[in-house]
Amino acid sequence: MISFQSFSQFEVQKGSKSASTSNSNTTLRTNEAKSKSNNGKKEKPPIEDYKIISIENDTTYVDTTLTINKDYKFNYLRKDNFELLPFSNVGQPYTNLAWNFDEIDLLPDIGATTKHYGVYNVEDIYYYNVPTPLTELFFKTTFEQGQNVDAFFTSNISPRLNFSIAYRGLRSLGKYQNILASQGAFRFGVSYQSKNDRYYLRTHFVSQDINNQENGGLTPKANTLYQNKDDEFSDRSLLEVNFEDAENELFLKRFYLDHYYKVVKGNDSTQNNQIRIGHTLNFTDKEFWYKQTDPFLGYGDSYQNSELSDEVEYQRVSNLLYAQYRNNLLGDFTFQVKHSNYNYGYQRKLILDSGVIPNRIKGDVFSVGGRYQKQIGGFKLSGDVMVNLSDEFSGNYLKANASYKLDEENKVDASLVVNSSAPNFNYLLFQSDYENYNWSNNFDNIQKQDLSVNLNSKKIANISASLTQINNFTYFGLKDNPNPEVDEDTGVSSAKLVTPLQYDGNIGYLKLKADKEFCYSSFAFNSTIMYQNVFSGEEVFKVPDFVTRNSLYYEDFWFDKALYLQTGITYNYFTSFYANGYDPVLAESYVQNSTELEGFHRFDFFFNAKVDQARIFFKLENFTTILLGNNHYSAPSQPYRDFSIRFGIVWDFFL
Repeated sequence: MISFQSFSQFEVQKGSKSASTSNSNTTLRTNEAKSKSNNGKKEKPPIEDYKIISIENDTTYVDTTLTINKDYKFNYLRKDNFELLPFSNVGQPYTNLAWNFDEIDLLPDIGATTKHYGVYNVEDIYYYNVPTPLTELFFKTTFEQGQNVDAFFTSNISPRLNFSIAYRGLRSLGKYQNILASQGAFRFGVSYQSKNDRYYLRTHFVSQDINNQENGGLTPKANTLYQNKDDEFSDRSLLEVNFEDAENELFLKRFYLDHYYKVVKGNDSTQNNQIRIGHTLNFTDKEFWYKQTDPFLGYGDSYQNSELSDEVEYQRVSNLLYAQYRNNLLGDFTFQVKHSNYNYGYQRKLILDSGVIPNRIKGDVFSVGGRYQKQIGGFKLSGDVMVNLSDEFSGNYLKANASYKLDEENKVDASLVVNSSAPNFNYLLFQSDYENYNWSNNFDNIQKQDLSVNLNSKKIANISASLTQINNFTYFGLKDNPNPEVDEDTGVSSAKLVTPLQYDGNIGYLKLKADKEFCYSSFAFNSTIMYQNVFSGEEVFKVPDFVTRNSLYYEDFWFDKALYLQTGITYNYFTSFYANGYDPVLAESYVQNSTELEGFHRFDFFFNAKVDQARIFFKLENFTTILLGNNHYSAPSQPYRDFSIRFGIVWDFFL
């Protein structure tokens, strides 16, 4: 809880008290009169004045409308999850139905990628400029006990200083044994602009924890009962899981600061011949741990008979210095130099007969590069390049983009991403109380090239195409256990064990995606379809050939425009493919070739409404399973969600 107080004073000159008071009161009454409408109520500033600014300086404004896209984003991630298949509980991992490779970096991350779906990255934090305080409240029901809430508040202390504060909380028990999800995410941001328009600052702090109880999925015998739709097990808590004594958690803290000073202001209106000197600081601290009371046979032998505990930490401090020259004729040129200090590891070394597993990877990396940007009319060109000056962690990236705005309703852009960087640290070094989960590797850099083209057209459709090639693709796969064991009671086997691998061939991946909305009167049909083709490396890179989502709905004003109603049905489908399995010890997905995930149909009925600035959402999820039953999966041994009734609200307050 934070409170603010402010006061103002003015000095009254002797001999003119009544005149000064009269003048000030007259001015006050005049301003009040200007701010009142005919019915005597204070006029609200236009919604366009509530600005949202991204880290790339793209500016939008608060949107309180109710559209089908708002329904698609009303979920735990608060993003369109068309390319993701959720597990049975909120806050659990997802199965990727498609992949994006437009992200770039020069250094590896901690790993535990399935814990990062809900992480707030630098680009997920926005900055604001609002004429009055703004509050947004988000609420959505979860499964069994718990709730998903997100509260946000922002205000301008002055026209040049804004702050925002937010907290997201999640707790969901889930319908299966030992899959409780519990999360918290605190965010605080500040943006500032000096009075002389020379100094700009943006900074934020994020503290986040993502905790999950883990059960390893259904046992082989429980899988048989689930697939047969046995009525005795409609209560999902009766199905036997592999274990009920494990949990993992990811902690994240980040302090980010981006500020610059205009050494030469140039022309105030056009910013021609302007020179900026800037600095960006990113301090990130992450910690991941896995704990289990008793060892699980399916993960192989362990060094401990009880109380298994794995913990790894990662810190990274990056300082980027840059100088920018802006010229209306030539464009914007930026030179940048970066220093990064990284520290990843454990509190112990492991001495084995085969060698020593070290406890830490740490060091310093210097990088140099530049950026360029130029806009001529509707044509915009940008580029970003960076190279590591290090032998231990070599790396580089090139990101180029060209876009052209044909008119107000049509825009086309193309981008190229070339990136070479080391695999995540958990591929290179990992330690565990499980004997199999200990390794130290020296993998080659992952090299990827991604070319994408996008057409955004209200008349035609939104169409995107991407072509990706990956060399030295690094993944978690399965290896044969030389000494396998089988539990006769549950059917659990340790014949296959997870291990990090690097593919010696090339991955070739094509993705085509299109979405279009058709409207007639108060009815609309929104359709999204995606086609994918892995034309090389399909044995280690697996995606469904087709994925589609279609919504048929009605929307219109009711009750003399006091309520805006939206109701309809959404249909989802994907074709069968060998989906990756999930490993909770690593919090990673792994490639498997034994269990095919059959494609299945999903129908959701939704009833949404907007009253003033409040959007209310009500949904019957996967409602056809009421009659047909459910035996579908999100991943091997990980059941998909049964029928459920969920509702929630997003409410904006403008003071």
